[in-house]
Amino acid sequence: MKSAADYSTQRVGIFVDVQNLYHSAKNLHHGRVNYNELIKYLVGGRQLIRSMAYVVKSEGIIPQAGADNRADSTERHATGSEASFFEALEKAGLELRTKDLQVYAGGMKKADWDVGMAVDAIRMSSFLDVVILVTGDGDFLPLVDYLKWGVGRLVEVAAFKRSASAKLQEAADKFTNIEDIPRIIIKK
Repeated sequence: MKSAADYSTQRVGIFVDVQNLYHSAKNLHHGRVNYNELIKYLVGGRQLIRSMAYVVKSEGIIPQAGADNRADSTERHATGSEASFFEALEKAGLELRTKDLQVYAGGMKKADWDVGMAVDAIRMSSFLDVVILVTGDGDFLPLVDYLKWGVGRLVEVAAFKRSASAKLQEAADKFTNIEDIPRIIIKK
């Protein structure tokens, strides 16, 4: 078996599905993720090339003057706790990719970064040896398969085991149960 030092030249890219992690930490542990510890643990002495966090802005939905309740008639600004959360992610070394929460007529809301995260991972895979997906979402199975078999990258997945897709865990070259990382949960 190789020691960790044998992997020190691996170029790593980390792609974090923040919504998935946020809700898992909140629902399973009534806490939040320590992103500094998460990134440090996942990199593990290898070369971190990029670390991306995919977030949805949902606070501060302000109807525009004369708005008629359509989704396209609002402005969104990160305010209060959401802005603090985004700052904490950036301080942990994550590059933020933000998208506004989509609010449809009738009140239905949608927040989805799956396609954007997958496209970024594919685009960046040409200069990475290891792609780390931080999500438990089984919708990423085709991405894992493509990265492994289409472009020959190692794919690691990190998620809360209890809320992660079993098929995603099996498909990854390595699965990290976030709950096993020391100092990972910050209690509220």
